Amino acid sequence: MEAEQVAPPLEPVLRQDDAKTILQQRLRTVLLGLPAFFEFNNHISGVNATDLYSLNTLLGASIEGQVVKALNQQRALWDPDDEWLGYTFERQSQAFPDVRLVRKGASSAGIEIALGIELKGWFLLSKEGEPSFRFITTAAACADHDLLVVVPWYLDNVLSGSPVAAEPFVASAKWAAEYRNYYWQHLRRTRGDVGIASPDGAHPYPSKADLISDVPAYDGGGNFGRVARAEGLMTDWVKRTNEIEVLGVRIKDWYQFLRLHSDQADPDDVTFALYQQLLTANEIRAHQQALRATEAVKALLRAYGVDRDL
Repeated sequence: MEAEQVAPPLEPVLRQDDAKTILQQRLRTVLLGLPAFFEFNNHISGVNATDLYSLNTLLGASIEGQVVKALNQQRALWDPDDEWLGYTFERQSQAFPDVRLVRKGASSAGIEIALGIELKGWFLLSKEGEPSFRFITTAAACADHDLLVVVPWYLDNVLSGSPVAAEPFVASAKWAAEYRNYYWQHLRRTRGDVGIASPDGAHPYPSKADLISDVPAYDGGGNFGRVARAEGLMTDWVKRTNEIEVLGVRIKDWYQFLRLHSDQADPDDVTFALYQQLLTANEIRAHQQALRATEAVKALLRAYGVDRDL
């Protein structure tokens, strides 16, 4: 008997007259235009090509800090009517979400939270060629207006220079958590136990001591939460991002080139691998050119009233 198909989760339906919904929509627009606001004056140099991937660890926190700074500087775009006066974006360590829009001292509670952003950086030349972070927070700990934001970045001269941000991935954090579980249980090709245990009593804006992580019944490969591998979540965005050109060469081609030049790589093996890749690329290009030429000839024949196969 064929297993019943389960529909994928959808993003939360937000009330359009809710001030937080309007705020979130404006923030989404600002975040997508983030590269124009990104400022980082430090110049990176002297890093060996084979050690370049380590920048993801060295500069990751600084990149995320710059994002928070840019958001606060662009208040006029996400709060044009001064409805959120007194609120500022703040980072917090070891808590979810790691960025919150807060106002302090406005009530007896001490802090009012408008919404949160789970913010991750992705160095485009890191070892895996895709975001490697793990997002394991349970959906119940995500408020409906919270966002998951992944900011891709690279050095403007590839091996040196200043960090440059590209268009980020922006989505509902609650939906991302639900889709992650949906992928784990219904889309992965596995015969193992696909059960997931969610913590009791999880709620938005938890304290550091609260239990908020979903735990799979079995995860032999340690891949639960690797949302970049959840087909359909950020798959298309990762592909588009890898098409970005830096110094006239696509990021994915820089990545393949640097990946071949590992510390243990034999120079002759690297040369042979590059030669093989060049041959394959030339064969594909020649085939594509032949197809285009054939279509052009067919179009010309049709223009003269001739319809025939070539």
